[in-house]
Amino acid sequence: MDRSWMTRPRISDEYDNGVEDFLQFAKHNAAPIGGLYLCPCVNCLNGRRQSLDDIRTHLICDGISPNYTKWIWHGELPQMSSSPSTAPVDKEVGDRIEDMLRDLGQEGFRQAHSPYYESLDTDSTTPLYMGCTKYTRLSAVLGLVNLKARFGWSDKSFNELLLLLKNMLPVDNTLPKNHYEANKILCPVGMEYHKIHACPNDCILYRHQFAEMRSCPTCGASRYKVKSDESSVDGSTYKDCPSKVCWYLPVIPRFKRLFANAQDAKNLTWHADGRIKDGLLRHPADSPQWKSIDELYPEFGQDPRNLRVGLASDGMNPFGNLSCNHSSWPVLLMIYNLPPWLCIKRKYIMMCMMIAGPRQPGNDIDVYLAPLIEDLRKLWVEGVDVYDRNAQETFRLRVMIFCTINDFPAYGNLSGYSVKGHHACPICEKDTSYLQLKHGKKTVYTRHRRFLKAFHPYRRMKKAFNGTSEFDSAPIPLSGHEVFDRVKNIVTIYGKTQKKDGSHN
Repeated sequence: MDRSWMTRPRISDEYDNGVEDFLQFAKHNAAPIGGLYLCPCVNCLNGRRQSLDDIRTHLICDGISPNYTKWIWHGELPQMSSSPSTAPVDKEVGDRIEDMLRDLGQEGFRQAHSPYYESLDTDSTTPLYMGCTKYTRLSAVLGLVNLKARFGWSDKSFNELLLLLKNMLPVDNTLPKNHYEANKILCPVGMEYHKIHACPNDCILYRHQFAEMRSCPTCGASRYKVKSDESSVDGSTYKDCPSKVCWYLPVIPRFKRLFANAQDAKNLTWHADGRIKDGLLRHPADSPQWKSIDELYPEFGQDPRNLRVGLASDGMNPFGNLSCNHSSWPVLLMIYNLPPWLCIKRKYIMMCMMIAGPRQPGNDIDVYLAPLIEDLRKLWVEGVDVYDRNAQETFRLRVMIFCTINDFPAYGNLSGYSVKGHHACPICEKDTSYLQLKHGKKTVYTRHRRFLKAFHPYRRMKKAFNGTSEFDSAPIPLSGHEVFDRVKNIVTIYGKTQKKDGSHN
């Protein structure tokens, strides 16, 4: 069925006819609940059920979601769709499961994950029960799991629902009987992640040479939670219950998935192919920093597909309670190769790590960033072979950290520089101008007029500032080589406590 009407103006006859064809398709193929169908408009996004008349009104007034080109929520089987998506990806309409399947179903990603996709292909063609033409095993599980996530069903209620539906369907149905089996079916669609045990005092991660240890070699703290009941007089630990963990989502497979989608691969070279180059600062590619990197590393800058990412991290309270001091730290990556209207969209912001609380890592955040740094170092030094679906070729992908985004306290944690006290400015350092308040005992920083142009009128104003004119120039920031020379011989011992006595395994 032709989908070109989805991109036409809503006042055109072609769009009206397309809406009517869609409604007739849904009426004959979808399975309504109480006479109501899922509405695919840009506001409902297949999350609310409406009557056909209301859906018609929504589609004409609001428009249909441009990414909904495979009508699986309205009875279409995967093999029924014949027309590819022609809508430009220029606005966020939510991370849909059908979009994930479309993205993951590219040839390049299948080549790298063929064992998983053999089972996925089997489930996508297996009917839900003998004679069923509306749903396959995969489409049924996708629909149910999507509803579970959308409406916040618990695992227990979802298990009861699956068991009830399985008993209601014919005996030979292939519907999973619990949440665990449903997750196994969707395993190829899921993102890979590593659950890494950590020292509760943020000394080490239990990986590499520490993988088999049961207590921290720095502070002596137990790797696992210690039993506090009266029956445990010897301080035994809970089996496989770590004191603290962090979750790491490897970035290399996720970069490969981006290039496995032809539209995303095309967007990743927009800064070189589609950007207006008129000397104005329209994109990070127009910045002096971007151009300096191209000059310093011409091999890296020669291929526009090489990624430049920004790293952001800060503490958050996952419980939404300001009276609780629990602090978890997500680590996010933003890709600046993308057009400006896409690089900060939720779909393209990668959460690569979650550092669990309740205490913030502070300066020990470097311990948790080690897995990410290892992958980024590999992507910078060696590169990774990635299949570009848009160019229909395999190339060597390299990635670099272009910038970091954080507030001033988090900047101190990430950079290792003290942002408190009399010399808190990382630019001025020992030349930082400060005053110690007599009664409040707080430190305030002055002489910011040094950073203005040489003949700026504010420099000569006395009464509006501290009673003096400012004639000094701004301090010159340290170069990367100068910073490295200062810190290369520093020996850092991570952790928040002194080493305790105890046996180490």
